[in-house]
Amino acid sequence: MSGEAIEYDAGHITVLEGRHAIRKRPGMYVGSTGERGLRQLVFDVAERAVNEVLAGTASRVDITFLADGGVRVADDGPGVPVEAAGHTGGPGLETLLTRPLTGPDTSGRHGLTSGLFDVGPCVTTALSSRLTAEVRREGTRWVQEYVRGAALAPPTAMGPASGSGTALTFWPDADIFETTEFVFGVFEERFRELAFLNRDLDVSLTDERPPGGPRSVRFRFPDGVREFVAYLDREAGRAGTAGTAGRAPHPDVIAFERDTPAATVDVALRWSDSREERVRGFANSWPAFEGSTHLLGFRDGLVGAVNAYARGRGLLAAADADLSADRIGEGLTAVVSVKLDRPEFLGATRGLLGNAAVLLCVTEVVQEHLGRWFEERPEQAGAIVGRFL
Repeated sequence: MSGEAIEYDAGHITVLEGRHAIRKRPGMYVGSTGERGLRQLVFDVAERAVNEVLAGTASRVDITFLADGGVRVADDGPGVPVEAAGHTGGPGLETLLTRPLTGPDTSGRHGLTSGLFDVGPCVTTALSSRLTAEVRREGTRWVQEYVRGAALAPPTAMGPASGSGTALTFWPDADIFETTEFVFGVFEERFRELAFLNRDLDVSLTDERPPGGPRSVRFRFPDGVREFVAYLDREAGRAGTAGTAGRAPHPDVIAFERDTPAATVDVALRWSDSREERVRGFANSWPAFEGSTHLLGFRDGLVGAVNAYARGRGLLAAADADLSADRIGEGLTAVVSVKLDRPEFLGATRGLLGNAAVLLCVTEVVQEHLGRWFEERPEQAGAIVGRFL
């Protein structure tokens, strides 16, 4: 090193806050400046609207991909409070769109978590070249415009409003993102998934960009994860590849749900004569990977119920080894969803649930409910268990 002294003091430190920090390091907030980060902008805005429906204060969410490259997310809830009108009862419009949500989570175990850091829609505001907020609340329509995260003026009353709700329309900043082209199919898959996992959710997606005219889809599944398993089996059948789908030894999906102190456990499963295993796990509606505590608990409960039934019916002799999880999983399609008050994810990407209490909780719920199902339907249970022997 040179003997020359290197001066470094507080004057060399630059403190970035709010939108400046987000725009300086966008990947820290949305994961990347590619397509992955682009779609996170939509999820950060849609999360608030979806939670309005799950809380019972709104009935539906409508997401529209506009022909000019913008995205509009609208709900029919009571409308976000507007500071300029003196509204209370939550963060006001400008607070919601410009400041990270660092307060306590009030959505409970049934609220949706889709952001990487749970800072709210302020990230979308900061990373959009333009954002328009429209609030219909208590008979008045309010509008506010933002450019690259900064409000151009306070919310302005634009006259009377019919109904109520909030609509946020934004255009991603092309100076930040490598692409501003949204892939509709990705959102179609994710919001279909959310509707399966949250049976009260009613969500529509409209794409106004196709040259042949707009296309729309709407998702609402009152039977929840039971319909999710049936959908996964249908999709495997459509794929038409050898061994990916098969005929079920019983036509019905086995499904059960229970609230426990540790978590709300929602499970659906069905076996077919396929050789493939398809098990999908979710924690607070977020996809979870193998090794998450609730998926480990599901396997333990599954193995316990099947082996207990096989031994109780004399299908396994005392000297026989227990049936393994791999053997029991052949041909299984299952969805395992847990919702917790305080999920503990291992890593920033939230792919691995670590709550230890959930493992035992899911094990007990699965073993009890599946064991009861076997006892109440001996013919179907025999057809299922017999194929493992």
